[in-house]
Amino acid sequence: MRFPVVLHSDDGIRFGVTVPDLPGCFSSGDTFDAALDSVLEAIDLHLEGMVEDGGDVPVPKAIAEHRENPDFVDGVWAAVEVDVFRFDGRAEKINITLPRRLLAKIDTYAKAHGESRSGFLAEAARSAMR
Repeated sequence: MRFPVVLHSDDGIRFGVTVPDLPGCFSSGDTFDAALDSVLEAIDLHLEGMVEDGGDVPVPKAIAEHRENPDFVDGVWAAVEVDVFRFDGRAEKINITLPRRLLAKIDTYAKAHGESRSGFLAEAARSAMR
């Protein structure tokens, strides 16, 4: 999942990073790249706390929606890829019904991309709900 982040700097060297979709989640770094690296850990810890408290991982908004916020004026925008799969909980077996040809296409596609049927369907569901 991609989370938009906004970076600010007073001196053009060190950067503070805010994650607009996760209120209270922020980080910093002595360089632009270090700030992006450190915000990944901040996001991971923030999400872990949210899930432990019974919350869900939020679906991030587009950067364009956040740019309207006056708190982020003059910020530099980036998007960081965060692996949120570990926050989904344990796997559950389900029974679904699909047309035979569709199932064959899913299996062919999943195999060609090194995925399982379940993995493909889970990722397709996540993508559809973003």
